[in-house]
Amino acid sequence: MGTRITPYSKPEQESKKKQVARMFDSIAHSYDFLNHFFSLGIDVLWRKRAMRILKKHLAEKQGEIHLMDMATGTADFALEAARSNIPNIRVTGVDISPGMLDVGRKKIKRKHLDHCIELIEGDSAQLPFEDGTFDAYTVAFGVRNFEFLERGLVEMQRTLKPGGLGVVLEFSKPKAFPLKQIFHFYFHFLMPTVGKLVSNDSAAYSYLPESVQAFPEGEDFLRIMEDCGYKKCKAIRLTGGIASIYTGLK
Repeated sequence: MGTRITPYSKPEQESKKKQVARMFDSIAHSYDFLNHFFSLGIDVLWRKRAMRILKKHLAEKQGEIHLMDMATGTADFALEAARSNIPNIRVTGVDISPGMLDVGRKKIKRKHLDHCIELIEGDSAQLPFEDGTFDAYTVAFGVRNFEFLERGLVEMQRTLKPGGLGVVLEFSKPKAFPLKQIFHFYFHFLMPTVGKLVSNDSAAYSYLPESVQAFPEGEDFLRIMEDCGYKKCKAIRLTGGIASIYTGLK
C-alpha cells in the first residue's frame, strides 16, 4: 500500500484514525462550504449518480431497507438517501468525528428527517453491528481516510446481508491533458491556500491531495475489493476521472 498518509504527525506518533478524527473536528464548521466550493457543486451530482445505482439495486427489495452510510461526515449522503424515494428506508450514518456528526445531526433535524436517519460514532475497522444488518452501504470520499483499508472493507462487507451492495464514491486522478494539469494545480496549490484561510487548518487541505495521490484507484482498488471477498466489482469514472464510483456485492 506504500506510505501511509496522515494529516499531522507520523502514524507511529499518533494513529491515523485519531489524526483524521481530530482533523475533521477542526474543520467541521467550514466543511460543507469548502466541500461544495472546491467541487463547484459537482459532488452533488456524483452523489445522485451513486444513489441511482443504489436505487436500482434495491428496487426489488420488500419491507424495510436499512442502509449504512460509512464516514457519513455531515450526513450529505445520508440525507440524499432519505430523500431518494426508496420506500421504507432507514439510514444509519457512522463516523469517527464527533464534530462532523454534530453538524450532521443539526442538518437532519432542520430537514425533519431524524425519524429515519440516525448518526453514531464508530470506526470502519470495528463496527458495532451484527453480521448481515444492512441491505447496502455507501461511503463517499471516506475510504482513503481509513487507517486500515482492507480491514474496513472486510468489516463493512460483514455487516451486509447476502447479496448486499457496497457503493464507494472516491476521488481519483484524471489522466488526460488538460484536465490532469488543471486538477494538479487546483488540488495541490489552490485548495490548500483557500482551505487554510477559511478553516484555519492548513494541514487538512494539504492532506486531501496527498491522500488522493496515494489512494489505489481504478483497477488497483477493484482488486483490493475482490481480495476482500466482494463479487462482481465494477468501477465508473466520473467527470473525466476526477472521481470514481466502485461497487461490489457480498
